[in-house]
Amino acid sequence: MFIKQLSVFLENNPGTLRAMTELLGRGGIDMLALSIADTQSFGIVRTIINSSQIDDAMTLLRENGYIAKVNHVICAAVPDRPLGLTELLSVIEESKLSVEYMYSFLRAAEKGTARMILRLDDGKKAEAVFEEHRIKMLSQAEVDKM
Repeated sequence: MFIKQLSVFLENNPGTLRAMTELLGRGGIDMLALSIADTQSFGIVRTIINSSQIDDAMTLLRENGYIAKVNHVICAAVPDRPLGLTELLSVIEESKLSVEYMYSFLRAAEKGTARMILRLDDGKKAEAVFEEHRIKMLSQAEVDKM
């Protein structure tokens, strides 16, 4: 079960992140989760938004000179307690999957649960492994309700 994520490439200069988030905010786009990674010359912003806003966000970004694309990632529910994330990572490791990147939601989950966004080296295998281990994956519709 995959959800959509926007990846936006930014120049690694002061103010570029603020400008991008302001553009989305003024366009009525509400970010549910956000991750930022950088290299020496550019940064990558990964964000989860309501799927009904993806086309509008992509249009806004592209019309304003941003390079952006839509990726598919997994949103897993993890027990919000010590070792909760470790248990998920153990399943991933035992299944010989590799985490390419991971970040958490900005929005609070139901009590006792955290939500993690994961990009794994084999998404289809990860989906099957998570189902086998009864790791809850949120659907796009569930994410959209947040």
